[in-house]
Amino acid sequence: MLDVLIIGSGPAGLSAAVYAKRANLSVSVIEKVYSGTGQVAESNQVDNYLGLAGMNGYDLGEKFRQHAVSLGVEFKDGEAVQFTSENGNWKVALKNGDVLESRTVIYAAGAVHRHAGVEGEETFAGKGVSYCATCDGAFFKGKKTVVVGGGDTALDDALYLSDLCETVYLVHRRKEFRGSAHTVEKLRDKSNVEFVLEAKPHKINGETKVTELVLEDGRSLSVDGIFIAVGMIPMTDPVSGVVELDPGGYIIADETGRTTAPGFFAAGDVRTKQLRQIVTAVSDGANAITSAEQYIRL
Repeated sequence: MLDVLIIGSGPAGLSAAVYAKRANLSVSVIEKVYSGTGQVAESNQVDNYLGLAGMNGYDLGEKFRQHAVSLGVEFKDGEAVQFTSENGNWKVALKNGDVLESRTVIYAAGAVHRHAGVEGEETFAGKGVSYCATCDGAFFKGKKTVVVGGGDTALDDALYLSDLCETVYLVHRRKEFRGSAHTVEKLRDKSNVEFVLEAKPHKINGETKVTELVLEDGRSLSVDGIFIAVGMIPMTDPVSGVVELDPGGYIIADETGRTTAPGFFAAGDVRTKQLRQIVTAVSDGANAITSAEQYIRL
């Protein structure tokens, strides 16, 4: 019987593992991808993690992992598919048939960015195509960018980029936005923001990096960067019915990580929160272990 079973080996899960070991708790990390470190590994460069500016995302993820390994954290390959609470403890079934038992669970399976499905999107990911304006916006200071989407994330991204970029095109397939009307008005007051409505992206062009976004109606936008903001998909299917989720599918949990199920905690991008960044994921992992330790000591 483990004290803590962590689902996911991204920054939130690895942070939780480090804090669990330092609290002298028995812990194991279940990782779906062998030696995976989460979305951080997909970033060409991380410039907003305190003290480690300019580090390659893969290298940063490896540093996180090696910290956990150096403390003796146990890793197990597998995909958690079922969670059952019995007598105050948890049984977690893996896809391969294994069943693990633990006093607490830290669910840090993360979320993935929804892709727009535009030709060239995958080719230029990290070469002008980004899914995080607050992560990568600084690379496009004084340049021309596009934000694709019509929800709050897209509007907030466009507003953020408008203070950095020469021009920001906001491309949305409808005439009306799903996001905040107040943010829309702020954007309309920006002289460097151009609304491109009732338009759909068709193709992303470039050689070694993005140079152009072609729309379905034949128009083209000459740009240096394209920010896809069409939503995220939280990896919460296995816990549907186990803990309460919000309408977007995120686990309802505050900074303590506590969910509606006793002994079950959420950390990282998978929980309800304002900012989904490496720094908040790491913080979540630490908070979740603190809560788990309190639960175990009761």
